[in-house]
Amino acid sequence: MLELTMASMAGADEGATAGMLMADAPSAPGAVLRVGRDRGVCRLVPPDDWLFVSRTHLEFRCGTDGAWTVTWLRGSHPEPASEVRLTVSGVALPLEYGATAPLPRGGSGDVVIQDRAGPRSVNVGFYHEG
Repeated sequence: MLELTMASMAGADEGATAGMLMADAPSAPGAVLRVGRDRGVCRLVPPDDWLFVSRTHLEFRCGTDGAWTVTWLRGSHPEPASEVRLTVSGVALPLEYGATAPLPRGGSGDVVIQDRAGPRSVNVGFYHEG
């Protein structure tokens, strides 16, 4: 099972937990959870006018072995309007545009989509059951 919680934050809201969205999926091969502005495809959706988030920005996918990965999907623009970083065990690493990273089994962390033009971010916390 992968559990996600998402909070959208802007400036003074940093650290706020109100308005969190949640989604989960069983660790079954091919299971997918997406984050982005397209409500028809994504389970977790930030505010509509937050254009630094792509229509389908992040994809969490379960592999054949039950392990989950996160991918920063490439959008229609050659250069993204955001940065993405993955934090696991207190270590934050950038996730490159179009790259995929594994999520630790029995672990938790955060994936942060940071607006390059302002103090807005979308924070997606995850917990991957072991």
